[in-house]
Amino acid sequence: MAQVHAGRATHGTTWFAHEQTAGKGQRGRQWITEPNQNIIISIVFEPELLSLTKTFQLSALISLGCYDFFKIHGGNPTKLKWPNDIYWRDRKAGGILIENIFRGANWLFSVAGIGINVNQDQFPDSVQNAVSLKQITGRQMDPLSLAHELCGLIEKYTAIQRIQSFDWLAAYNACLYKKNESVKFKKDNVVFETVIRGVNENGQLQTIDAVDRTFEFGELEWIK
Repeated sequence: MAQVHAGRATHGTTWFAHEQTAGKGQRGRQWITEPNQNIIISIVFEPELLSLTKTFQLSALISLGCYDFFKIHGGNPTKLKWPNDIYWRDRKAGGILIENIFRGANWLFSVAGIGINVNQDQFPDSVQNAVSLKQITGRQMDPLSLAHELCGLIEKYTAIQRIQSFDWLAAYNACLYKKNESVKFKKDNVVFETVIRGVNENGQLQTIDAVDRTFEFGELEWIK
C-alpha cells in the first residue's frame, strides 16, 4: 500500500512474502502464518484498466482464481465462503483482504492481500478450523512455485477480455459455501437460522427463512 501511495507500483505488481509479522484478516482479525511455509502475496490492481465499476466484482474474480487454484490441488470439497475465504469442507484454507484507494468518486487502485495455507500443519490454539494443502494431500510443496501458478489463474479471471464475456456472478455462486443449506448467524446479539440463496452483484448475501433477507458484509457473524 505504501508503494502504491508513493507511485512505485502499477497494475499487476505483486509481492511475495516469505515471512509476515503483522498479517491482517477480515474485520480486524489477524492472519497467522509460519515463515516460509505458505503463500502470502499482495497484488495491485487498477480497476479502470479493467473497466470495473463494482468493488465486489473484482473481489469475486480474485476469489475465483484462488478457488480454482485450491481446487486443483485440494480437490472438490473446495468452496468460497462469503465474501472471500477459501474453505475445504468446513475448514479455512485461505483468505483474501482487499483494500481500495479512492480519490473522490474515482476508484484508483486495489491491493489484494492473499494468504493460502500450503505446508503449515500446526496452527495456534486460537485458530480452530484451519487446514493446509499438506494436511489434505500429505505432500510438501513449494509455496513460491505455487504462487506463480495462483497469479496466473487470477490473471486469467481478471483479464479484460474474460471480464467482458464472463458471467462472474453465476460462477461465484456456483461454488458458494453452504449454498441452499440452513446455517446459523448472529446479528446484533441475536442468533437465527436461515438458508443461503446466493450473493448479488453488490456482494450482499441473500437468504430465506420466514422472509427474504439481504445482508451486507460485516453485519453477520457465522455460528458453527
